[in-house]
Amino acid sequence: MSDVDKKESTEHINLKVVGNDHNEVFFKIKRTTALKKLMEAYCDRQGKSVSSVRFLYDGVRIQPHNTPAELEMEDGDSIDVMVEQI
Repeated sequence: MSDVDKKESTEHINLKVVGNDHNEVFFKIKRTTALKKLMEAYCDRQGKSVSSVRFLYDGVRIQPHNTPAELEMEDGDSIDVMVEQI
């Protein structure tokens, strides 16, 4: 594999978003893209409000401005979604 191919294959990663109901949604996202886009897309698909759910990676809450690179996410990692309890 050439250096160009390696760069292209590592620029995007596949992430699995798992809800309370164990429903899995898969996303392909650039390592440098703010996770806000993934969060909004997941909520749109699930019919939920972004403000009513929390996204966690390794037990730590994800902020919308975080990127996969900042959080050292790897291809195939999972993000957990928790519905906010009132």
